[in-house]
Amino acid sequence: MKYNIRQESEHIEKKILSPYAMQSSNSKGRIKKIEPCEIRTIFQRDRDRIIHSKSFRKLKEKTQVFIVKDDFFRTRLTHVLEVSQISRTVARALRLNEDLVEAISLGHDLGHTCFGHSGEETLNEITGHFKHNEQSLRVVDKLEKQRRGLNLSYEVRDGILNHTGRENCKTLEGNVVKIVDRITYLCHDIQDSLSVGVLKESEIPKDLLDYLGHTHSERVNTLTKDLIFETRTILDDSNIDIEEKIKTHQSKEAKAMMAKLRSFMFSRVYKGDFCSKERQKAHYIIEFLYSYFLNHPGELPQKHCSIAEEEGLERGITDFIAGCTDGYIIKLFKEKFIPTPR
Repeated sequence: MKYNIRQESEHIEKKILSPYAMQSSNSKGRIKKIEPCEIRTIFQRDRDRIIHSKSFRKLKEKTQVFIVKDDFFRTRLTHVLEVSQISRTVARALRLNEDLVEAISLGHDLGHTCFGHSGEETLNEITGHFKHNEQSLRVVDKLEKQRRGLNLSYEVRDGILNHTGRENCKTLEGNVVKIVDRITYLCHDIQDSLSVGVLKESEIPKDLLDYLGHTHSERVNTLTKDLIFETRTILDDSNIDIEEKIKTHQSKEAKAMMAKLRSFMFSRVYKGDFCSKERQKAHYIIEFLYSYFLNHPGELPQKHCSIAEEEGLERGITDFIAGCTDGYIIKLFKEKFIPTPR
């Protein structure tokens, strides 16, 4: 007898998941229709496609906040793994689809540039419009697998595109990732800032520490529990409409403290002296290379030459630079602009 494990998994989902969870069997499907897998649900398959992609592997060499190389600092890869772990904890507590939150979490930053947000800001200044969430969707739709794309499900693509910005995701799972992404980076950026000496604990406002906690795990735990319990309260209230039930919810105090923490981190760390100096270097490298390829388009890799021919030179250069790791773009800059002793 031949078993269809995917169908068994979909049957289990119907029995145990919340009425507000996204059932794998109810997915809107893919842009290009393919035969379903006998083993994996559609979201499990998406997760695997993301993990095996070149863009995912590149995340290990892309900056989160601090460009300085240190084994203890977060990279873009460790960031998405932490988002995935926390999102799955929330999803399990709320009886949501863990496979969907995992796929969105692992794919949400695939379009992030070298040098983190400094690279994103530079490309935005040069081109007039560049957003890493839009680039992440472009990566999975058009750039991966020799420009065939990963052909992901509608729900994962929606979660990737709307993990940041004003638009909510169309699923509660996507909205979990959206808020957990912010919880994760705020908490781990404090830890990295303390480790590098950019920040001292005595400089963090006392009311923030009193509410959130004095350690990384305490801060994550505080905000994660608040998210779970506040969202669970909404899901259990029969008087609240479905539109509210596919959003995540936080207490007023947690929202206020997160907003205060974010403001503090921007003024003290993200826009602080240390990161500003590194940002200037990143801007210089990207700006010079962008200008160089505008004048030497034939030196772009073949894949990006093809993009340039079909969608314009600026698009080809932008895709190339956005896909570079920190180490590679620094090496490329040296090759193009720094004389080599003979």
